Amino acid sequence: MDKYTVRFVNRTPDVTMEGRLARYGSDIMNRRSFEEAGSWLDWARKPVTTGPYMVAEFRPDVSLTLVAHDAYWGGRPPLKQIRFVEVPEVSSRINGLLSGQYQFACDLPPDQIESVERNRAFEVQGGTILNHRLTVFDKNHPQLRDPRVRRAITHSMDRQAIVESLWAGRTVVPKGLQWDYYGPMFHADWSVPAYDPAEARRLLREANYRGEPIPYRLLNNYYTNQVATAQVLVEMWRSVGLNVQIEMKENWAQIFDRSSPRAVRDWSNSAPFNDPVSSIVNQHGPNGQQQQVGEYANEELNRLSVELETSTDRARRRAVFRRMLEIAEREDPAYTVIHQNATFTAKRKDIAWKASPAFAMDFRAGNWGA
Repeated sequence: MDKYTVRFVNRTPDVTMEGRLARYGSDIMNRRSFEEAGSWLDWARKPVTTGPYMVAEFRPDVSLTLVAHDAYWGGRPPLKQIRFVEVPEVSSRINGLLSGQYQFACDLPPDQIESVERNRAFEVQGGTILNHRLTVFDKNHPQLRDPRVRRAITHSMDRQAIVESLWAGRTVVPKGLQWDYYGPMFHADWSVPAYDPAEARRLLREANYRGEPIPYRLLNNYYTNQVATAQVLVEMWRSVGLNVQIEMKENWAQIFDRSSPRAVRDWSNSAPFNDPVSSIVNQHGPNGQQQQVGEYANEELNRLSVELETSTDRARRRAVFRRMLEIAEREDPAYTVIHQNATFTAKRKDIAWKASPAFAMDFRAGNWGA
């Protein structure tokens, strides 16, 4: 053993240990800098970590300026400075790009791609990423306590119509909350609940639902096409007799606020490493955010979550994951998947940079000037 070697000794087996350590959020940071910061917020606004760029200036809701960390362990960064500017309006981002004010315009809705590429000096890169858009349920709401109402919500969603109309077919409807890079844990024969308005109406009749209002909380401008997607979903739900009403919120505290009834909200789920522990357990299991904020609990799912985290029996883990999908997406829905997320970035063609399949933009040496 030496000072650069770390040994982990677990009380229970963990076949996902390497994935957990390598995931986003497991970054190595400077301990002294963290301890000397006045607060978590002070440190978060100017962190000292091991990345290729350092925070030079952070102006909340305005801009973030990074400068090269020339002693970066992965080699000297290719850019001296990067400045991210927050421009909420899509048209303003595109106009700024075309006029030369910006070199990149991020988070483009698919219907704007053609308007950029009409100018031959520019191109749009991007596509699907390892993130699924979700509709999430608070089963404590009076209208959602009966799982049949939540199931009706899932069956009244024409997900492919959303992909075609709002995303120009540039993303896909995935096979539930899983990714094919799960390898042997991936269930290729699984699917999201079928679009079946007749089944949705039948479930609502059985649940004796009579059109009582169901709030749908939305954090404005958090996802591309977010408001448009919500508006389409509300119309789909209305067509089967569901009275879902959009509530726009300004921050996550308002989204989770319990002073007024919570029912449905907009969210997403990522898979930081290639195992379902990273998604369904991490977000919807007993220690996941959905249960921690009091929206959902299921005794069997929680028990299976622990087994999925600790078992080393591959066949058993696969069966456990399958059962968890059955519970969380069909029997006692915690959420329902809408579509796989996608991001699109416009830039000048003469800039040698490639979009990575993630929300983040990669400006390391290997992704610049190639």
